[in-house]
Parts: sequence; C-alpha cells; structure tokens
Amino acid sequence: MGGRSELHQKNLEKIFNPQSVAIIGANKKKGTVPFDILYGILKGEFNGLILPVSPGKQHIAGIKAYKYVTDIEDAVDLGVIVFPSTVAHMALEQCGQKGIKSVVIISAGFREVGEKGVQREQQLLEIARKYDISFIGPNCLGVINTDPQVSLNASFARQMPAAGNIGFLSQSGALCTAVLDYAEAKGIGFSKFVSFGNKADISEVGLMYYLMRDEQTKVILLYLEEVSDGRALMQAARDIIRQSGKPVLIIKSGRTREGASAAASHTGSLASSDEVCDAAFEQAGIIRCENVEELFNLAIAFSYMPLPVSNRIAIITNAGGPGVLATDAAVREGLELAAFSEETARKLKKALPNTANIHNPVDVIGDATADRYEAAMEAVIQDENVDGVCVILTPQSMTDIDAIAHQVVQAAQKYKKPVYASFMGEAGVGSGIRILQENKIPHYFLPESISRVFSAAYRFGQLLRQKPEQPVEMAIPGRPEAETILRQAAAEGKNYLQESQAVQLLKAYGFPVQKGHLATSAEEAAQSAERVGFPVVLKIQSEDILHKSDVGGVRLGVKTGEEARLAYGDIVSSVQSHLPEARIQGVYVTRQIPEGTEVIIGMKRDASFGPVILFGLGGIFVEVFRDVSFRVAPLGRQEALEMIKRSRAYKVLAGARGRRLKDVDGIVDALLRLSRMSVAHPEIREMDINPLIVLDEGEGCFVADVKVFIGG
Repeated sequence: MGGRSELHQKNLEKIFNPQSVAIIGANKKKGTVPFDILYGILKGEFNGLILPVSPGKQHIAGIKAYKYVTDIEDAVDLGVIVFPSTVAHMALEQCGQKGIKSVVIISAGFREVGEKGVQREQQLLEIARKYDISFIGPNCLGVINTDPQVSLNASFARQMPAAGNIGFLSQSGALCTAVLDYAEAKGIGFSKFVSFGNKADISEVGLMYYLMRDEQTKVILLYLEEVSDGRALMQAARDIIRQSGKPVLIIKSGRTREGASAAASHTGSLASSDEVCDAAFEQAGIIRCENVEELFNLAIAFSYMPLPVSNRIAIITNAGGPGVLATDAAVREGLELAAFSEETARKLKKALPNTANIHNPVDVIGDATADRYEAAMEAVIQDENVDGVCVILTPQSMTDIDAIAHQVVQAAQKYKKPVYASFMGEAGVGSGIRILQENKIPHYFLPESISRVFSAAYRFGQLLRQKPEQPVEMAIPGRPEAETILRQAAAEGKNYLQESQAVQLLKAYGFPVQKGHLATSAEEAAQSAERVGFPVVLKIQSEDILHKSDVGGVRLGVKTGEEARLAYGDIVSSVQSHLPEARIQGVYVTRQIPEGTEVIIGMKRDASFGPVILFGLGGIFVEVFRDVSFRVAPLGRQEALEMIKRSRAYKVLAGARGRRLKDVDGIVDALLRLSRMSVAHPEIREMDINPLIVLDEGEGCFVADVKVFIGG
C-alpha cells in the first residue's frame, strides 16, 4: 500500500481508538439520528472526551455544547458528522480547519440519491484531500469498537454489542442493525463493527487491512453490494490470510445475470459478474457465504475453535436418525468418518450399553444421561484418528440437557480439538444451547450444518499450509508484432479483429495456430488450399458476421482445389442470402486440424477484477452445457490446471471409459499464454478460442477458431 492508503491506515487508528469525539450536528430531539448517535456514545460508556457540536445549544445531556467545531478548545481525534447532506461539506471543512484527520459521516443524501448527491459526495472528497482527512461514509450507520479500553459506539445501533473477536464490515446500514440483533440472540460478540456506506473515501479494502493488524480481531466478515476494485480486494484477502492467518468471509449480494445477453463472445455471455466474483473470491482464499446464517455459522467456528488438522470427524448422538443425516452430510462435504482405534472401541464398549453403537457414528441410545455422553466424548476425542467431534442431542424425557451441555463444554476446554454441537429443537433445549453459547461452543440447529462448517474450516487450514503460487512469466518474442496488430486495428476504428489478424496475434504469442490465407475469389481459394495442404477449412470473413456457422459461412473437410472453388461460391452465396447487407472481405482458408476433443478458452475484461480467463467444454453448445470455470489473470500453472480439473470436460480429457489421455499440458500452456496476453494488452476486451482442438497426450492442441474484440 502507499499514498492515501497509508494515510487511511494512520487515521483509522483515531477512528477506532479516539481519546475525544466531536458529534457534529448533535441535538436533543429523541428519535432522531443526531440524538441517537450522542446517546449511543454516552450509553456505551466511551472512555474519552465527548464534545457535542450544536449551533444554538449551550448544553446537551449535561455536556457543554459548541456552536462550531473550531470553537472547541481541546484537541479532537474523531469527528462524527450528522448534519444534513446539504451542509455536511461545511462541517467537514471546519474539521479540516480544526486539524481533525479522522471523520465518520453518518449523513445520507449523497451518491445514493442521484446526480446532485454525486456532486455533494465529490465535494466531500475534495475537502478531505485538501486537509488529509480520512472519512468513513457517507450514508452509513457508524462505527463500533467494543474494546473495554475504548468502548466506542459511534452509531445509531440500538445498543452496544458484546465484545468478541469478530470484525464485521458492511456496505448496508440496515443489514447492520439486523445482524446486531441476530448476534445478540446467539451470544456472538464483535471486536469492531463498521457500516461504511457509500465508501466514498475509506473502502472495505482499507478497513480489511486495519482489521488484519487489529489484535482483537480473529475473523473478518464483510457484506458487499458492489465490488469497486476487485483486484485490490483479492490482494487484501491474500495479504490477510498469508500474514495474519485470519479468515475472510463475504456475503456479496446481486447474483443476477442482467446484462450478460449484451456480450459479444461466448466468454462474455458466460462470465456474469456473479460467476466472476465466485471465481475471484475462491482464488483469493475468500469464503463466500449465501446468507447471514451461513456467515455466522462459519464465523463462530473460526472464532471459537481451533482449525481441524484433518477431515476425520467423529459423531456422537442419542438418536439414530440425526446420526445418519449427519453422516450423509459429512460424506457429501468431503469429510471422513474416523475409524476408531482398538483402545477407543474398548472404552466405548465398557461405558455404553450393549444396544449402543460403538462405531462411528457413536449412538449412546435415547435414554442416555450426561455420564454416557461424558464417556463417549472422553473416548473419541482422545483418539489420534479423530480431529473433530460433532455432538448431537435430541431431547428425551430422561435427557439432562444442561448437564450434557456442561460436559460438552468441559471436553472442548480440556482438549485442543474442535467440538461442534447440535442440540436439536428449540424451547426444550434452550437452556442447554445458552450454556454452549456462553462458553463459546459452536452450536447449530441442524447437524448437517456442522459438516459444512467443519469442511470449510479444514479447507482453510489447508490453504494456510500451502505455499502461495506465483503467476507464470514467459518470454514473448512476438509481443511487438502483437502490439502492431492491435494498434493498427484500433487506428482503423475496428471493434474486433478479422480472423486472419486474430490468428497472427495468437501466433505472435506462441499459440498453436494453423497456417492460413485470405482468399478474395474462388480461384484464390483453390490456390490457397493447395498451399496450406488438404484437407482444408473455409470460413467467411466479414466485419458484420460474428458467428459464421449460423449463416452457412463455414465448410469443413475440403479435399481438392475444385472443392475449394465450389465451397467459396457456396459460402458467399449462403451469406448473401442470410445477410444481404454484410460486407464480405473474402474467405479464410486454413488447414483442417485432426479430430480431437473440443474445448474453449477465453477472456473477458471485467470492470472490477480485470481480465478473467475461462475454460470449458467447447463447440457450438458451450452456452447450453455451461461446463466452464473461471480465474482472474495472471495465472499460475497450478491455477490453470485446477481450472481444467474443475470442468466435467476433464473426465473426457483424462481418458474416461478407456479413451486415450488428451494433451492437458498443452491446454495449460494455452491458458498461461492467454493470461499473459490479457495482462499485457488492456485494449483486448473479450476473446474466444473456440474450439481449441486437443489431441492425444504429447501431440498438442490447435486453435480452430478465434474471435478477438478490442476497445470499449
């Protein structure tokens, strides 16, 4: 980080750890945001100086009030602006004059309301840069720091949340209030809680870096409605995971595919913003959650328990049905039911009745009391084959729920292995659940949820142990030629390259392309076919035609010069009948590639994440089958291989049903070259290589068709 990012990090210290706070625009009217902000700071027992700024008021809540910020005699660490948007800029100007470098702007009425609001927001930014001010907001709920040394609730949340080690960042203020209520009911605490609103100045990225360094924060949660700078978000997540080992969990709203139909290429059509987000988040190590419940299911596991060192789990239950459900879920999530040692089996057989199941899952039987649960937990948790325990309880008439809850707590505190619980029900098991929550035991209503959580925690632990992969660098001797091709096309005002140009571009980057010629007559087509060697393919070349086969613009398997002459005429005639106004430059003649497996590789330049690489099953039905995977460039070799393995096409490439292995290494090389090209040439907007024909292992792959779109 550098420049303003470093300034933000410095000023964030005063936002979260101020010794004095000015509430700029405070009033005495209950039920208003200005009053609630002041009341929240008072009620939260802030350990610092509180300075209301309220023109026309001498005192508020027994505290001396000031007409202007500049009237305050003392130094002010943090300014909280609650004036209306129309005058917020004046308040920020006074903060600058006073020397306040850290500000939270609660006020609404900016970018979210239209053009006038955009102008007001820009005005705030200009003032902030003038005085080196960093601010959160506008249009936000505020910030909370539960650290007892600070105890700051500079928000209009109903009350201060409990202290904890979860940092929560949200673009939505309304969601924040719901999350706080949800967390209170579940006994979940926070270290820092931030609504950053329009993120006009300080964004989620700056806040993430702050939480990375925050000793009170162990887990980082985000709710985002838009990703402004996807590459910066990915880098922040990578830095956090590598440098601090803290997991980053995100809910990203907006899973629709609106606007995808306007894309020119297969890649553009397939790579919706949401699918790109999925790929980018996974690539960066971010865990994406579907909803608030899933977010906190994972958060409490990371917050309360150590990471599992393997995927081997033990299940203890007093009911067969829930045990089976938990087992099925564990297998679906890639977990392994641990095989108990002989010593564990002996202990279980001795402690449990003959009707009990001493194998995994352990069934202590419906009439089990706390002593059976204690014996089962002590036995399995000490087993070296077990690296996590799931305790399930259903309330029977003889079940001592509270005593069993205490046994779960004792076992979890005694041994350094993750323990998760599912006390199934609600009213009857409520007191036991409270015991678990108060003692930081992750509890889930459904035992199936435990498997999802355990699997996510295990995968994150694996990620921490992996060495980060570096993007592949490769020499591109033909790069100057590629730059010339793109520059000439742009100078001619073209939006995409003719195939002959596109092939030359790929050739410059070392792609396996076939030699070809552009023919402008039937005779030239025959001559070109003789030069490149039979069999050949003929394809129409027109700036007005993207999908050639749709208008009869392709002929395959042409074996003689005479066939080439006839094919030329047939192609031109077919195109003219389908699209009479199409401008035809000629027919491109190239040697036909031997039969192989058709795949697609492509690139789309995403507004937030930059160049996104695609791989999938190729051919004309690529959008029907949607067998594709994505990664953000630049790629490492293992990332490229993982893209291929993610698709169903990999089974075919790997020799399914006795077929010969295909040249996967050749695909990896093509993906890496495409990644390199997309980073080096930002003028390339979209690209499809479809199909890329993959031959048997060791025989390579060849570009059969390519589309390259340039410009805006």
